[in-house]
Amino acid sequence: MIELKLPLRIFSYLLFLVIAVSGSGCSPKTPDQDKYVSKSRTVEVVKEGDRFVLYRNGEPYFIKGAAGYDYYDRVAKYGGNSIRVWHTDDAQRILDEAHKNGLTVTLGLWMAREREGFNYYDKEMVAQQREELKQVVLKYKDHPALLMWGIGNELYAEGSNIKVWNAVNGVAEMIHEVDPNHPTTTTIMNVPFKVVNLIAERCPALDVLSINSFGSLHNLSEELAKTDWKGPYLVSEFGARGYWESYYTWWMAPIEQTSSEKAEFARQRYQESILNNKERCLGSYVFMWGNKQETTSTWFSMINEKGEETELVHVMEELWSGKKPENNSPYIAYLKLDDRFAYDHIYLKPEQSYQSAVFAFDPDQDSLHLEWELLPETEHHDGNAEEQVKPEPLKGLVKSTEKNKVYFQTPKREGAYRLFVYVRDGNNNLATANVPFFVTHNPLH
Repeated sequence: MIELKLPLRIFSYLLFLVIAVSGSGCSPKTPDQDKYVSKSRTVEVVKEGDRFVLYRNGEPYFIKGAAGYDYYDRVAKYGGNSIRVWHTDDAQRILDEAHKNGLTVTLGLWMAREREGFNYYDKEMVAQQREELKQVVLKYKDHPALLMWGIGNELYAEGSNIKVWNAVNGVAEMIHEVDPNHPTTTTIMNVPFKVVNLIAERCPALDVLSINSFGSLHNLSEELAKTDWKGPYLVSEFGARGYWESYYTWWMAPIEQTSSEKAEFARQRYQESILNNKERCLGSYVFMWGNKQETTSTWFSMINEKGEETELVHVMEELWSGKKPENNSPYIAYLKLDDRFAYDHIYLKPEQSYQSAVFAFDPDQDSLHLEWELLPETEHHDGNAEEQVKPEPLKGLVKSTEKNKVYFQTPKREGAYRLFVYVRDGNNNLATANVPFFVTHNPLH
């Protein structure tokens, strides 16, 4: 017997013609029967048995992507194939540069938030937003680099409002009308059951569910299986453990992993939770390809403002291409301040001298160069909600350095601070670590 594989949308359409011609009184189709289907689109999601496959130009396309706005040539060089951005600012440059490097783009369509004053119960506002997004879709829908449309980014904060998801579905329906060649998705953080079930109920026009997941990535597929969403998904952001998932000091400063810890953390989750779930997972985007101040300037930044690459860049090179990097990043084993770790909740007296030591080595035995910075702690906000700016380093407090050690003076002003170390190997590779501490006249230790 010959098994004929057809995209489900074509199959459902042919079935509809048969029913229409016969005039039979069959019961209506269930939503899942024509949810993940295709009209021979440029990019399409096809259900083959129990497996979902993303096709581009007729060929299977597993997303090996990076989320960010720069260094697209490096994504291609290291074996990646796609870029994700969460708004259309500078979209023409992004699409053109991606195409130049043989990459595709999941292009985000930013949707307003209720906390920003948008009222999803206002039909006129919703209609106006949909029309504005339609003009964007019409402008970029034929670009050869376009892979799919991302409708909204982490709208889960308004997840209990069904009108939000009605609006998302309205945009998805509009896209299918004017651009049948590219799938639609929306992005949430982790797997909030109520929100996912609302999306499954209210957004039948969505083709894919996108999930940003960091520390919780290890059980994402199990959690998603408990929801009403039975279709395909992609991991739209993963990488270092999020600051909201980290251990905290007593003054509520999140403790950041070293760049070496981040690399191994992300490697394990990619191998266990993305590569082992290809029945439903269409691929992923590592975050953040480039640099971003979010709690710290190093928390998610895989490439700093100077273009230097952390170890996670080379981990992705190996995972994407199967090739080892030509030159490895330095490795930081740990960082201590006053002979204590960050988990020891370090309180120091103002205007006193202390020392810190980093224990690092280079796998290629390159000579290492250390730089130290002392910064005030920043307020911790949702990085998706607002732009943050790296605080200015405190001048004159680093007194001297000696091999792997730094001698510094604490600030006069009481409060929360961080000591950063940057370890360079002279080959554009970088390792980072920091330790938070609190300056007070009455330290606990």
